[in-house]
Amino acid sequence: MTYDVVVFGAGPVGENVADRAHAAGLSVAVVERELAGGECSYWGCIPSKALLRPVLAVADARAVDGARQAVTGRLDTPAVFARRDGFVSNWDDAGQVDWIEKHGLDFVRGHARLDGPRRVVVEAADGGTTVLLARHAVAICTGSRAAVPALPGIEEARPWTNRRATDSSAVPGRLAVVGAGPVGVEMATAWQGLGAAVTLLVRGKGLLPRMEPFAGELVADRLGAAGMDVRLGVSVRALRRPDPAGPVTLSLSDGRELEVDEVLFATGRVPNTDDIGLDTIGLTPGDWLEVTDSCQVRGPHEDWLFALGDANHRALLTHQGKYQARIVGNVLAARAAGQPVRSDPWSPHTATADTRAVPQVVFTDPEAAGVGLTAEQAERAGHRTRVVDIDLGAVAGAALYADGYRGQARMVVDQDENRLLGVTFVGPGVAELITSATIAVAAEVPLDRLWHAVPCFPTISEVWLRLLEAYRG
Repeated sequence: MTYDVVVFGAGPVGENVADRAHAAGLSVAVVERELAGGECSYWGCIPSKALLRPVLAVADARAVDGARQAVTGRLDTPAVFARRDGFVSNWDDAGQVDWIEKHGLDFVRGHARLDGPRRVVVEAADGGTTVLLARHAVAICTGSRAAVPALPGIEEARPWTNRRATDSSAVPGRLAVVGAGPVGVEMATAWQGLGAAVTLLVRGKGLLPRMEPFAGELVADRLGAAGMDVRLGVSVRALRRPDPAGPVTLSLSDGRELEVDEVLFATGRVPNTDDIGLDTIGLTPGDWLEVTDSCQVRGPHEDWLFALGDANHRALLTHQGKYQARIVGNVLAARAAGQPVRSDPWSPHTATADTRAVPQVVFTDPEAAGVGLTAEQAERAGHRTRVVDIDLGAVAGAALYADGYRGQARMVVDQDENRLLGVTFVGPGVAELITSATIAVAAEVPLDRLWHAVPCFPTISEVWLRLLEAYRG
């Protein structure tokens, strides 16, 4: 069967590029070997936030006098898990497949592998094969999976990854979480809120190492105050679980041992490119795919092969992958119409926001949100910067949001160009602030214009006025 475009992967990224291509009049086949909807829908963003929201809602209520008195019990964990199960459709993708087909796309269930340029062989679960030919493009949207370190005893320990951490419906009495990035910190927050005694093991000096240092410090302080055992500068050397139904013993780098009921490794991701036929076109299986700013795979296949989302390693975030899908959709639409594909930074055919203005929210207590460069990253990049910090608790909207509100805001300013390079917020309820910051960074809005973007009183957003006032002096 011949299509204009063949898409590997029916996650949010694959679905978006397929929909965009079809809207441009192209015929599209979408191939998925697991569940249509992908990692994000079933084991990532959606279930993790469904688990976290009740935890954070209770924390918010307990931070307000008059409301805290009404919070008299523990979370109803069966209800939390049932709500999560509803958001993931009980791991049934019939609705997602229906959406794909109703949008005029052909859905093919099976494992897709390249078999030379523009040729795809799909192996179904029953062993049958289907051959798909792509006239114009093949889009690799296969995502990534958890990286589990090769430690002694790791197989015996049967550790959790993000999948088990988001689909489990049993609360372990004791849980060790290894890793200080967003997945590790969010899942530590969720499972502690659900009743587990959590030990967070951090190899480095702090949490959330890719954000401003104060973000990890404020989150660590709050988690510790809530009873979590946060250990910095500690790594796992080996694991033991002689009884499959018994506890896991972790041997740590500080010479101590830790016994827990389950252990979660949140120590990075690897691309799902190891078994998709890259070797048949001269590429290395298992590698991240290097792409242009139009997400074309660099090399001799640049005219037809695209890699989007986690597979290209530009920004391992669902919203950034969907942004790349819109870019590639625009490229395919232009090609189909015989129009030139522009490559300037403001072109709809060029992905720049996934390197210059990447927003991220970590849904912990407190929330941490950032976009663009940190102060250290900006300095390393050679910018002449000025850093402005504001105590978020001094903003009227924040004080109303929670008693004893603790938080911080930072903006990093390029003094030569009078624009923002990066913004970070840490505090309860700051997740909704990050889009305004993303617009300012991505659009390179001059600070003089930001003075005319008036924040409503009394909201936490009024921190923007405080930041600009502090910058002006």
